[in-house]
Amino acid sequence: MGALRGKIAIVTGASSGIGHATAKLFAREGARLVLAARRRAELDDLVAEIHATGGEALAMDGDVCEEGFARALVNAAVARFGGLDVAFNNAGTLGAMGATPEVTLEGWEKTVSTNLTSAFLGAKHQLPAMVARGGGSLIFTSSFVGYTVGFPGVAAYAASKAGVIGLTQALAVEFGTQGVRVNALLPGGTDTPMGKEFASTPEAKAFIEGLYAMKRLATPEEMAKSALYLASDASSFTTGSALLVDGGISINRS
Repeated sequence: MGALRGKIAIVTGASSGIGHATAKLFAREGARLVLAARRRAELDDLVAEIHATGGEALAMDGDVCEEGFARALVNAAVARFGGLDVAFNNAGTLGAMGATPEVTLEGWEKTVSTNLTSAFLGAKHQLPAMVARGGGSLIFTSSFVGYTVGFPGVAAYAASKAGVIGLTQALAVEFGTQGVRVNALLPGGTDTPMGKEFASTPEAKAFIEGLYAMKRLATPEEMAKSALYLASDASSFTTGSALLVDGGISINRS
């Protein structure tokens, strides 16, 4: 019996990378899914793949920075499947990069909106639906960047992802007595399209890999397994955590 059998879940950023791998794993573990991203064609392909293996999923394309879309995802979960038990708010961006004095206000605000404000908007509408079901698991994708490790040229990304951890802790306390667990997943470098933006050359990739205790990057499927842990009852006494799944970069000095 699947770890998410009978559960209804939202996954954002599902068209590629960690979100895509997590959607497939959640489906295999029995969840019925509302999948969100901006790219409709990729979402439709993912839904078709899930349906072909006996799962249930619904695709919705839109912008997670818009409150109407956050509301619509929850409404779809309730209308199509009957409620909401799990939300993996994973959509994000590297955003405005480069020397901080060169970052525009527009670039800063767009990065914060995509990484942090979207998390707030998702939670704002997801939490009441989970409370109505008697509880649930709310998960955000944060980062070790800005938490345990600093890199130059990513001030907006680091600040927005660090803000997600503060949001996680506040919501965990606010909704703990109502049966909702709230946690942040902090991935290390992962072999995804976004990861390739950060390590765009073989030399850059080799340098990044060398920062890790394990001397390699993660696969999206490895991150999906950690998201499954947080989504499932295996983590029933875990809330307010910043779960580092970072291949040891936070402690490596070798």
